[in-house]
Amino acid sequence: MDLLNTLVDKGLRRELPTREEALAVLATSDDDVLDVVAAAGRVRRQWFGRRVKLNYLVNLKSGLCPEDCSYCSQRLGSTAGILKYTWLKPEEASRAAAAGLAGGAKRVCLVASGRGPTDRDVDRVAGTIKAIKDGNEGVEVCACLGLLSDGQAERLREAGADAYNHNLNTSEGTYGEITTTHTYADRVDTVQKAHAAGLSACSGLIAGMGESDEDLVDVVFSLRALDPDSVPVNFLIPVEGTPLAKEWNLTPQRCLRILAMVRFVCPDVEVRIAGGREVHLRTMQPLALHLANSIFLGDYLTTEGQAGKADLEMIADAGFEVEGAEQVTLPGHRVAGGGGCGSSGSAGCGSHEGGGCGSHEGGACGSHEEGGVCGSVPAAASAPAPAASGAPVPAAGDARTDLVAVRRRGAGTDLAPNA
Repeated sequence: MDLLNTLVDKGLRRELPTREEALAVLATSDDDVLDVVAAAGRVRRQWFGRRVKLNYLVNLKSGLCPEDCSYCSQRLGSTAGILKYTWLKPEEASRAAAAGLAGGAKRVCLVASGRGPTDRDVDRVAGTIKAIKDGNEGVEVCACLGLLSDGQAERLREAGADAYNHNLNTSEGTYGEITTTHTYADRVDTVQKAHAAGLSACSGLIAGMGESDEDLVDVVFSLRALDPDSVPVNFLIPVEGTPLAKEWNLTPQRCLRILAMVRFVCPDVEVRIAGGREVHLRTMQPLALHLANSIFLGDYLTTEGQAGKADLEMIADAGFEVEGAEQVTLPGHRVAGGGGCGSSGSAGCGSHEGGGCGSHEGGACGSHEEGGVCGSVPAAASAPAPAASGAPVPAAGDARTDLVAVRRRGAGTDLAPNA
């Protein structure tokens, strides 16, 4: 296919595809999806080999957010039965992080619901960063706290934060349909503040909210222009009790095409499969490793993820290896500050996810998940598998409780986390 050959050549040169080429990837048929994965996989291997970086989420403060992001289970007016608790103490957060680090995670993502941190909140997070770093040499820490005020990114950097996540989530043209309590420009401003402070910027998107192909291409091109180091790709987790609970618009094949498009537009940037991979990719998750070089290990903010042991087995079975703490994630030219994701001055892609409650539901640093009532609720099994053959399948438009499970363990509970 001439399109794929062209995109591979451009990806190996770090050259920006045209919008028409990016749209054409999303328009390919299910019959061609393996060809698309194979082509984008060549670009992924050129810049990241067969390494998979593991990240681990710690939800520092869950629920009770004043923002109205439609995808979020922690939003204002949400009736989702999620965990609700105020700030974890530094030692509690450090214990939660230890589970993920023991499972092979290289980065800990500290997330808190809310519009953005107060200066006192920044002090709290600084103490948590210190507690985690004191006990774990070489660990990366990413903060995801929402919209930043002047000087806060610098204070987080001084406290030892390596990265900041704030997602754009969707295109500028449709942003007002998803959130009304802050603007797309507010999110861009926070990513730019993180960059200016010397933090590694992490910013991504949420697919599956009813957006068009044009919207997806718009947000990915906007991410590339912001030049983040990592781009988390969340797939909407339609949580019962949120406005988007009935938005089931994704198939495994569409998810793969979206990831491939992101890889072609952002060839040498860390592309992370974040919230919703278990829900929407399901048994095709291993194929997505040929496109993305990073995933979250275990549970998300308010929803359950695949068991950590299953994640590690999947990576090994697919012929990939977990990236070690001593290995540098990004290609040398990005580490040296040379040119970002694009060549000839084209900016890199990606940045930090949508912080705090303004991020994506099941997603990572900057995701949104559900929650529940804080307490010692019996541990649920890992994310439910799709209904078995012969079992009743919910009708179209119904909440998919067979695929989405609220997190009842880990941070904010007395139960061991899933890692």
